[in-house]
Amino acid sequence: MYDVLVVGGGPCGASAAEDLAKAGYSVALLDRPGRIKPCGGAIPPILIREFDIPDHLLKAKIVTARMVSPTKRSVDIPIENGFVGMVDREEFDEFLRDRAQDQGVTLYRGTFEKVDRTSGNPVIEYFSHDTKQQEQISAKLIIGADGARSKVAKAEVPGAEKIPYVIAYHEIINAPESGANYQGHRCDVIYDGAVSPDFYGWVFPHGKTVSVGMGTGVSGFDLKKATADLREASGLNECETIRKEGAPIPLKPLKKWDNDKDVVLAGDAAGVVAPSSGEGIYYAMCSGRQAAHAVAETLRTHNPKHLRLARKHFVKQHGTVFRPDAPDWARIRGVHMTIYIPAWQNGTLQPVEKLEVHKLGLRHKAVSVFVFYQGQLLIQQRAMSKYHSPGKWANTCCTHPEWDEDDLACAHRRLQDELGMRNMTLLSAGELEYRAHVGNDLIEHEVVQTFVAVCEHEPSIT
Repeated sequence: MYDVLVVGGGPCGASAAEDLAKAGYSVALLDRPGRIKPCGGAIPPILIREFDIPDHLLKAKIVTARMVSPTKRSVDIPIENGFVGMVDREEFDEFLRDRAQDQGVTLYRGTFEKVDRTSGNPVIEYFSHDTKQQEQISAKLIIGADGARSKVAKAEVPGAEKIPYVIAYHEIINAPESGANYQGHRCDVIYDGAVSPDFYGWVFPHGKTVSVGMGTGVSGFDLKKATADLREASGLNECETIRKEGAPIPLKPLKKWDNDKDVVLAGDAAGVVAPSSGEGIYYAMCSGRQAAHAVAETLRTHNPKHLRLARKHFVKQHGTVFRPDAPDWARIRGVHMTIYIPAWQNGTLQPVEKLEVHKLGLRHKAVSVFVFYQGQLLIQQRAMSKYHSPGKWANTCCTHPEWDEDDLACAHRRLQDELGMRNMTLLSAGELEYRAHVGNDLIEHEVVQTFVAVCEHEPSIT
């Protein structure tokens, strides 16, 4: 009997298995071979550092992101922290599984079917791709890291079958020479209803190859035609196609990741794909690491309540990305990929795509918050990845309200999301309006509702 069985050998499962093996536990890893997940393959520098990813796995280093609006306007944004690495999932996933085996993990090639507990401890039944027959693996605890629409999740965690998805489709093609429409160091993100009515399309270089694809939650939308149109618009229709792949992407983390006894979920099975970017690899690996920690604590204490620590610690670390407390994840057009803010057009306030607002210099709503402590103002430096005014020092926090969002509620949300500050008493400091050119051919014309707050205790930024 193993201490732990990890179902799913992608980045999440392989990382969890490796961490547990390093900690001295006996670990089995069940992976379904022969399948490559459709994925843009982007990994940020923080993943490379935290998970010790060697440079040879990076097929490209992206230094610029081109954001294309529905009216075909575009802006090039420098990548924060220098670059984003692009990996080939087939090679990357195999590397992580091999590294886990080097730590003592036993790899099984097969497809999960069910959990049997008639003997007490869970026994996993699976179809072996080696013996071509039913086999069993016995383990004290299980980590379900078998991806979106996880069989483990559906069998063991109530409500897992209700998680919302978009369907992603991409084509891996041979890369062309760099030119006006394509650059090997730039990824393109396209917000266009013809490409996707509710998500986005992408062109992601991988050195000698390119991932071109899109996603949508709209039933009946022709993903293959949309991708073909995107290839033609990007000047990539003559490039040789290597393979075509499709799969669901979850849009919302589950509220519960464990079954209160012997199973905990992680990665896509738990729904951890960033709603604002579609980024999944980093958060999958982080959730796998948290699942490993929770399982280790459960094995140490023999108390299954510690399985809850996986979700608790993950949300504490990454909650501002996922906003699990938000009342409506699908507030605008089903997802937050295309951001709409309140702006005036022809004298009427209406939701307008954010980048378009700044390209056209439309008058729009904003919220600004100033927090004081002992007569000092808490200020922050804008990230270098901001599409305008990067690196500049500014107020405590600011943002645009979502459509139909109250200004005060927006201010509270931004304080919590950016700084972890909750339950602040915010007082209105009036309204101001300004118009300014802010670089990259963008214009800020904001009607700003300002708020002030005073901290009684020294702020603790979380």
